[in-house]
Amino acid sequence: MTTTLLRPPTIEGAAEAAARFAASARADVHYAVLDGPVGRIVAARTQRGLARLAYEDHNGGLDAILDDLATRLSPRILDSPAKLDDLRRELDEYFEGRREGFDLKIDWTLVGPFTKRVLQATKAIPFGETRSYAQVAAAAGSPRGMRAAGNALGSNPIPIVVPCHRVLRSGGLLGGYTGGVHRKEILLRTEGVLPPA
Repeated sequence: MTTTLLRPPTIEGAAEAAARFAASARADVHYAVLDGPVGRIVAARTQRGLARLAYEDHNGGLDAILDDLATRLSPRILDSPAKLDDLRRELDEYFEGRREGFDLKIDWTLVGPFTKRVLQATKAIPFGETRSYAQVAAAAGSPRGMRAAGNALGSNPIPIVVPCHRVLRSGGLLGGYTGGVHRKEILLRTEGVLPPA
């Protein structure tokens, strides 16, 4: 049997590790930038759950997204990719065709009560299926609120995971999408709603 001697950490190394741990413990919002088939996405989570998925190029860039999070959630934000590993893994599985739903807690802090109802109704749309704005409005308890439901979907802070891409205009037209219609098409192709490009 051989014995391996471990070198004790240097004072500088220990201090650096302690500072990283302390910063992580004090952070209210952890974020990471993820790359994938729909481009760069900024993801942010709080202790309550996933609070934001933002397409970097459609939301003013990383600094603008972080400023918004600092204003609306907390100024204590830390770049913490490891804190979002579960999201990264689930997104990879989704785009590889191995996942149809997300098992993540959601932090609804960034939305009001009506928008939350609309987004929860949207989250219930099964993989590979679509609904109209009218159907989502009705499921949210406001059958005549199609326009308001559309506005709520347009402000969805957690696209993909809360699948607003599954909501189409009457007659099956794609309608708009927070990250651009080209991304909506990619997501619908991933789910088999649209044929491959």
